[in-house]
Amino acid sequence: MHLHDVWFVLIAVLWTGYFFLEGFDFGIGILTKMLARDRPERRVLINTIGPVWDGNEVWLLTAGGATFAAFPDWYATLFSGFYLPLLVILVCLILRGVAFEYRAKRPEENWQRNWEHTIFWTSLIPAFLWGVAFGNIVRGVKIDQHFEYVGTVWDLLNPYALLGGLVTLTLFTFHGAVFTALKTVGDIRVRARKLALRVGLVAAVVALAFLLWTQDHSGNGRSLAALIVAVAALVAALVANQAGREGWSFALSGLTIVAAVAMLFLSLFPNVMPSTLNGDWSLTVTNASSSPYTLKIMTWCAAIATPLVMLYQGWTYWVFRKRIGTQHIADIAH
Repeated sequence: MHLHDVWFVLIAVLWTGYFFLEGFDFGIGILTKMLARDRPERRVLINTIGPVWDGNEVWLLTAGGATFAAFPDWYATLFSGFYLPLLVILVCLILRGVAFEYRAKRPEENWQRNWEHTIFWTSLIPAFLWGVAFGNIVRGVKIDQHFEYVGTVWDLLNPYALLGGLVTLTLFTFHGAVFTALKTVGDIRVRARKLALRVGLVAAVVALAFLLWTQDHSGNGRSLAALIVAVAALVAALVANQAGREGWSFALSGLTIVAAVAMLFLSLFPNVMPSTLNGDWSLTVTNASSSPYTLKIMTWCAAIATPLVMLYQGWTYWVFRKRIGTQHIADIAH
Protein backbone atom coordinates (compact mmCIF):
# COMPACT_ATOMS: atom_id res chain seq x y z
CA MET A 1 0.00 0.00 0.00
CA HIS A 2 1.33 3.43 -0.98
CA LEU A 3 1.45 6.32 1.48
CA HIS A 4 -1.25 8.22 -0.40
CA ASP A 5 -3.53 5.20 0.10
CA VAL A 6 -2.64 5.16 3.79
CA TRP A 7 -3.53 8.82 4.10
CA PHE A 8 -6.83 8.31 2.32
CA VAL A 9 -7.64 5.72 4.99
CA LEU A 10 -6.45 8.00 7.80
CA ILE A 11 -8.55 10.91 6.53
CA ALA A 12 -11.54 8.56 6.32
CA VAL A 13 -10.89 7.57 9.94
CA LEU A 14 -10.71 11.22 11.02
CA TRP A 15 -14.01 12.07 9.32
CA THR A 16 -15.58 8.95 10.78
CA GLY A 17 -14.41 9.92 14.26
CA TYR A 18 -15.73 13.44 13.77
CA PHE A 19 -19.19 12.27 12.71
CA PHE A 20 -19.32 9.70 15.52
CA LEU A 21 -18.50 12.30 18.20
CA GLU A 22 -19.96 15.47 16.74
CA GLY A 23 -22.98 13.45 15.64
CA PHE A 24 -24.43 13.08 19.12
CA ASP A 25 -23.12 16.57 19.84
CA PHE A 26 -25.26 18.02 17.05
CA GLY A 27 -28.09 15.73 18.11
CA ILE A 28 -28.09 17.17 21.62
CA GLY A 29 -28.31 20.70 20.20
CA ILE A 30 -31.31 19.69 18.08
CA LEU A 31 -32.96 17.99 21.05
CA THR A 32 -32.89 21.19 23.09
CA LYS A 33 -36.05 22.08 21.13
CA MET A 34 -37.41 18.60 20.34
CA LEU A 35 -37.04 16.95 23.74
CA ALA A 36 -36.49 19.52 26.50
CA ARG A 37 -39.72 20.92 27.94
CA ASP A 38 -38.26 23.80 29.93
CA ARG A 39 -35.04 25.67 30.63
CA PRO A 40 -33.75 23.30 33.35
CA GLU A 41 -34.05 20.34 30.97
CA ARG A 42 -32.25 22.28 28.25
CA ARG A 43 -29.53 22.97 30.78
CA VAL A 44 -29.29 19.22 31.49
CA LEU A 45 -28.93 18.44 27.78
CA ILE A 46 -26.26 21.08 27.30
CA ASN A 47 -24.39 19.85 30.38
CA THR A 48 -24.21 16.30 28.99
CA ILE A 49 -21.83 17.56 26.30
CA GLY A 50 -20.43 20.57 28.18
CA PRO A 51 -17.04 18.98 28.96
CA VAL A 52 -16.55 17.37 25.54
CA TRP A 53 -18.14 19.35 22.70
CA ASP A 54 -15.06 21.43 21.93
CA GLY A 55 -12.83 18.36 21.99
CA ASN A 56 -15.15 16.71 19.48
CA GLU A 57 -14.61 19.57 17.04
CA VAL A 58 -10.85 18.97 17.09
CA TRP A 59 -11.49 15.98 14.82
CA LEU A 60 -12.83 18.36 12.16
CA LEU A 61 -9.76 20.59 12.38
CA THR A 62 -7.51 17.56 12.12
CA ALA A 63 -9.42 16.12 9.17
CA GLY A 64 -9.30 19.45 7.33
CA GLY A 65 -5.61 19.95 8.11
CA ALA A 66 -4.74 16.41 7.05
CA THR A 67 -6.62 16.86 3.77
CA PHE A 68 -4.76 20.13 3.11
CA ALA A 69 -1.37 18.56 3.77
CA ALA A 70 -1.87 15.12 2.21
CA PHE A 71 -4.12 16.00 -0.74
CA PRO A 72 -3.74 19.74 -1.50
CA ASP A 73 -5.55 19.54 -4.85
CA TRP A 74 -8.50 17.80 -3.22
CA TYR A 75 -8.56 20.45 -0.50
CA ALA A 76 -8.35 23.31 -3.02
CA THR A 77 -11.11 21.98 -5.28
CA LEU A 78 -13.34 21.01 -2.36
CA PHE A 79 -13.10 24.29 -0.48
CA SER A 80 -13.42 26.45 -3.59
CA GLY A 81 -16.31 24.51 -5.08
CA PHE A 82 -18.15 24.05 -1.77
CA TYR A 83 -17.23 27.49 -0.48
CA LEU A 84 -20.72 28.73 0.44
CA PRO A 85 -22.00 25.62 2.31
CA LEU A 86 -18.67 25.19 4.09
CA LEU A 87 -18.71 28.86 5.06
CA VAL A 88 -22.22 28.42 6.49
CA ILE A 89 -21.00 25.41 8.49
CA LEU A 90 -18.01 27.39 9.78
CA VAL A 91 -20.17 30.32 10.86
CA CYS A 92 -22.57 27.92 12.59
CA LEU A 93 -19.74 26.23 14.49
CA ILE A 94 -18.39 29.61 15.63
CA LEU A 95 -21.80 30.84 16.79
CA ARG A 96 -22.49 27.48 18.43
CA GLY A 97 -19.35 27.68 20.53
CA VAL A 98 -20.18 31.25 21.54
CA ALA A 99 -23.72 30.19 22.46
CA PHE A 100 -22.49 27.41 24.75
CA GLU A 101 -20.14 29.79 26.54
CA TYR A 102 -22.37 32.89 26.72
CA ARG A 103 -25.79 31.39 27.39
CA ALA A 104 -25.55 31.39 31.20
CA LYS A 105 -23.46 34.54 31.55
CA ARG A 106 -26.53 36.70 32.18
CA PRO A 107 -29.79 35.82 33.99
CA GLU A 108 -32.23 37.61 31.64
CA GLU A 109 -34.73 35.23 30.04
CA ASN A 110 -34.46 36.82 26.57
CA TRP A 111 -30.67 36.51 26.65
CA GLN A 112 -30.77 32.82 27.46
CA ARG A 113 -33.63 32.06 25.08
CA ASN A 114 -31.83 33.70 22.13
CA TRP A 115 -28.68 31.67 22.76
CA GLU A 116 -30.77 28.51 23.06
CA HIS A 117 -32.28 29.25 19.64
CA THR A 118 -28.73 29.70 18.35
CA ILE A 119 -27.66 26.33 19.73
CA PHE A 120 -30.60 24.62 18.01
CA TRP A 121 -30.13 26.15 14.57
CA THR A 122 -26.34 25.96 14.56
CA SER A 123 -26.64 22.26 15.36
CA LEU A 124 -29.37 21.47 12.84
CA ILE A 125 -27.89 23.32 9.86
CA PRO A 126 -24.40 21.70 9.93
CA ALA A 127 -25.94 18.29 10.62
CA PHE A 128 -27.83 18.65 7.33
CA LEU A 129 -25.11 20.35 5.28
CA TRP A 130 -22.43 17.77 6.07
CA GLY A 131 -24.60 15.13 4.48
CA VAL A 132 -25.16 17.34 1.43
CA ALA A 133 -21.41 17.94 1.11
CA PHE A 134 -20.41 14.29 1.35
CA GLY A 135 -23.25 13.27 -0.94
CA ASN A 136 -21.79 15.52 -3.63
CA ILE A 137 -18.27 14.24 -3.03
CA VAL A 138 -19.38 10.65 -3.59
CA ARG A 139 -21.75 11.42 -6.47
CA GLY A 140 -19.24 13.63 -8.24
CA VAL A 141 -19.29 17.28 -9.28
CA LYS A 142 -18.39 19.36 -12.32
CA ILE A 143 -14.58 19.35 -12.38
CA ASP A 144 -12.74 20.44 -15.54
CA GLN A 145 -9.39 19.35 -16.97
CA HIS A 146 -7.60 21.77 -14.65
CA PHE A 147 -9.13 20.03 -11.60
CA GLU A 148 -11.24 23.10 -10.86
CA TYR A 149 -14.91 23.09 -9.90
CA VAL A 150 -16.93 24.78 -12.66
CA GLY A 151 -20.45 24.22 -11.34
CA THR A 152 -22.64 26.48 -9.21
CA VAL A 153 -23.96 26.19 -5.68
CA TRP A 154 -27.31 25.08 -7.15
CA ASP A 155 -25.63 22.04 -8.68
CA LEU A 156 -24.88 20.88 -5.13
CA LEU A 157 -28.58 20.83 -4.26
CA ASN A 158 -29.38 17.66 -6.21
CA PRO A 159 -31.77 14.93 -4.94
CA TYR A 160 -29.00 12.51 -3.97
CA ALA A 161 -27.10 15.08 -1.91
CA LEU A 162 -30.28 16.41 -0.27
CA LEU A 163 -31.17 12.85 0.72
CA GLY A 164 -27.68 12.55 2.19
CA GLY A 165 -28.41 15.65 4.25
CA LEU A 166 -31.58 14.08 5.62
CA VAL A 167 -29.59 10.96 6.51
CA THR A 168 -27.01 12.81 8.57
CA LEU A 169 -29.68 15.00 10.17
CA THR A 170 -31.82 12.07 11.30
CA LEU A 171 -28.92 9.79 12.24
CA PHE A 172 -27.26 12.49 14.32
CA THR A 173 -30.56 13.28 16.05
CA PHE A 174 -31.06 9.59 16.82
CA HIS A 175 -27.45 9.34 18.04
CA GLY A 176 -28.05 12.34 20.31
CA ALA A 177 -31.26 10.85 21.69
CA VAL A 178 -29.63 7.58 22.70
CA PHE A 179 -26.72 9.54 24.18
CA THR A 180 -29.24 11.56 26.21
CA ALA A 181 -30.82 8.35 27.48
CA LEU A 182 -27.36 7.10 28.41
CA LYS A 183 -26.31 10.28 30.24
CA THR A 184 -29.45 11.39 32.08
CA VAL A 185 -31.78 10.27 34.86
CA GLY A 186 -35.47 10.81 35.51
CA ASP A 187 -38.28 11.65 33.12
CA ILE A 188 -36.03 13.12 30.42
CA ARG A 189 -34.26 9.77 30.12
CA VAL A 190 -37.56 7.96 29.50
CA ARG A 191 -38.71 10.51 26.95
CA ALA A 192 -35.34 10.39 25.21
CA ARG A 193 -35.75 6.65 24.65
CA LYS A 194 -39.25 7.13 23.21
CA LEU A 195 -38.07 9.91 20.92
CA ALA A 196 -35.07 7.83 19.85
CA LEU A 197 -37.43 5.13 18.59
CA ARG A 198 -39.44 7.56 16.45
CA VAL A 199 -36.41 9.34 15.03
CA GLY A 200 -34.55 6.07 14.56
CA LEU A 201 -37.33 4.62 12.42
CA VAL A 202 -37.26 7.68 10.17
CA ALA A 203 -33.45 7.50 10.03
CA ALA A 204 -33.63 3.82 9.07
CA VAL A 205 -35.88 4.54 6.08
CA VAL A 206 -33.88 7.46 4.67
CA ALA A 207 -30.50 5.84 5.42
CA LEU A 208 -31.47 2.61 3.67
CA ALA A 209 -32.63 4.53 0.60
CA PHE A 210 -29.46 6.62 0.48
CA LEU A 211 -27.07 3.72 1.03
CA LEU A 212 -28.79 1.57 -1.60
CA TRP A 213 -28.62 4.49 -4.02
CA THR A 214 -24.91 4.87 -3.25
CA GLN A 215 -24.30 1.16 -3.76
CA ASP A 216 -26.08 1.25 -7.11
CA HIS A 217 -24.19 4.37 -8.21
CA SER A 218 -20.60 3.56 -7.27
CA GLY A 219 -20.58 0.61 -4.90
CA ASN A 220 -18.43 -2.50 -4.78
CA GLY A 221 -18.15 -5.61 -2.64
CA ARG A 222 -16.49 -3.80 0.26
CA SER A 223 -19.04 -1.01 0.30
CA LEU A 224 -21.83 -3.59 0.23
CA ALA A 225 -20.38 -5.22 3.35
CA ALA A 226 -20.30 -1.81 5.07
CA LEU A 227 -23.91 -1.18 4.00
CA ILE A 228 -25.03 -4.45 5.59
CA VAL A 229 -23.19 -3.60 8.83
CA ALA A 230 -24.74 -0.11 8.94
CA VAL A 231 -28.29 -1.39 8.46
CA ALA A 232 -27.87 -4.26 10.92
CA ALA A 233 -26.33 -1.95 13.53
CA LEU A 234 -29.16 0.56 13.22
CA VAL A 235 -31.80 -2.13 13.65
CA ALA A 236 -29.91 -3.55 16.65
CA ALA A 237 -29.61 -0.03 18.12
CA LEU A 238 -33.40 0.37 17.93
CA VAL A 239 -33.92 -3.01 19.60
CA ALA A 240 -31.41 -2.20 22.36
CA ASN A 241 -33.09 1.18 22.90
CA GLN A 242 -36.47 -0.48 23.35
CA ALA A 243 -34.93 -2.94 25.81
CA GLY A 244 -33.52 -0.09 27.88
CA ARG A 245 -29.91 -1.02 27.14
CA GLU A 246 -28.70 2.52 26.57
CA GLY A 247 -25.01 1.67 26.47
CA TRP A 248 -25.51 -0.91 23.74
CA SER A 249 -27.88 1.36 21.86
CA PHE A 250 -25.37 4.20 21.84
CA ALA A 251 -22.51 1.92 20.75
CA LEU A 252 -24.63 0.47 17.96
CA SER A 253 -25.88 3.87 16.76
CA GLY A 254 -22.23 4.92 16.66
CA LEU A 255 -21.40 1.78 14.68
CA THR A 256 -24.14 2.74 12.23
CA ILE A 257 -22.47 6.09 11.60
CA VAL A 258 -19.02 4.48 11.36
CA ALA A 259 -20.19 1.87 8.84
CA ALA A 260 -22.17 4.41 6.78
CA VAL A 261 -19.20 6.79 6.51
CA ALA A 262 -16.90 3.87 5.75
CA MET A 263 -19.24 2.84 2.94
CA LEU A 264 -19.00 6.31 1.39
CA PHE A 265 -15.21 6.24 1.40
CA LEU A 266 -15.07 2.65 0.17
CA SER A 267 -17.33 3.50 -2.76
CA LEU A 268 -15.27 6.63 -3.46
CA PHE A 269 -11.78 5.05 -3.54
CA PRO A 270 -9.48 5.48 -5.50
CA ASN A 271 -11.18 8.77 -6.36
CA VAL A 272 -11.28 11.56 -3.84
CA MET A 273 -13.55 13.79 -5.93
CA PRO A 274 -15.05 12.35 -9.12
CA SER A 275 -15.74 14.56 -12.13
CA THR A 276 -19.16 14.28 -13.73
CA LEU A 277 -17.86 15.97 -16.89
CA ASN A 278 -15.13 13.47 -17.72
CA GLY A 279 -13.89 10.53 -15.67
CA ASP A 280 -10.31 11.34 -16.68
CA TRP A 281 -10.63 14.70 -14.92
CA SER A 282 -11.48 13.15 -11.55
CA LEU A 283 -9.25 13.81 -8.58
CA THR A 284 -7.72 10.58 -7.29
CA VAL A 285 -5.45 9.55 -4.44
CA THR A 286 -2.60 9.60 -6.98
CA ASN A 287 -3.01 12.88 -8.84
CA ALA A 288 -4.22 14.91 -5.83
CA SER A 289 -1.63 13.83 -3.25
CA SER A 290 1.44 15.57 -1.86
CA SER A 291 4.97 14.38 -2.45
CA PRO A 292 6.08 11.05 -0.91
CA TYR A 293 8.48 12.89 1.41
CA THR A 294 5.67 15.10 2.76
CA LEU A 295 3.48 12.07 3.35
CA LYS A 296 6.34 10.27 5.09
CA ILE A 297 6.89 13.13 7.57
CA MET A 298 3.15 13.36 8.17
CA THR A 299 2.94 9.64 8.84
CA TRP A 300 5.58 9.79 11.57
CA CYS A 301 3.87 12.79 13.21
CA ALA A 302 0.48 11.09 13.09
CA ALA A 303 1.86 7.85 14.50
CA ILE A 304 3.14 9.70 17.56
CA ALA A 305 0.41 12.30 18.17
CA THR A 306 -2.80 10.44 17.29
CA PRO A 307 -2.66 7.77 20.04
CA LEU A 308 -1.91 10.45 22.66
CA VAL A 309 -4.87 12.58 21.58
CA MET A 310 -7.21 9.58 21.58
CA LEU A 311 -6.06 8.50 25.04
CA TYR A 312 -6.58 11.98 26.45
CA GLN A 313 -10.04 12.31 24.90
CA GLY A 314 -11.00 8.86 26.12
CA TRP A 315 -9.88 9.83 29.62
CA THR A 316 -12.06 12.96 29.42
CA TYR A 317 -15.16 10.89 28.64
CA TRP A 318 -14.31 8.52 31.49
CA VAL A 319 -14.02 11.37 34.02
CA PHE A 320 -17.39 12.83 33.01
CA ARG A 321 -19.19 9.51 32.62
CA LYS A 322 -21.87 9.91 35.33
CA ARG A 323 -25.53 10.57 34.59
CA ILE A 324 -27.10 13.93 35.38
CA GLY A 325 -30.61 15.29 35.86
CA THR A 326 -32.41 18.46 36.79
CA GLN A 327 -31.68 17.75 40.46
CA HIS A 328 -27.97 18.18 39.72
CA ILE A 329 -28.40 21.73 38.40
CA ALA A 330 -27.17 24.03 41.16
CA ASP A 331 -29.04 27.14 40.02
CA ILE A 332 -32.26 26.06 38.38
CA ALA A 333 -32.81 29.50 36.93
CA HIS A 334 -29.86 29.08 34.58
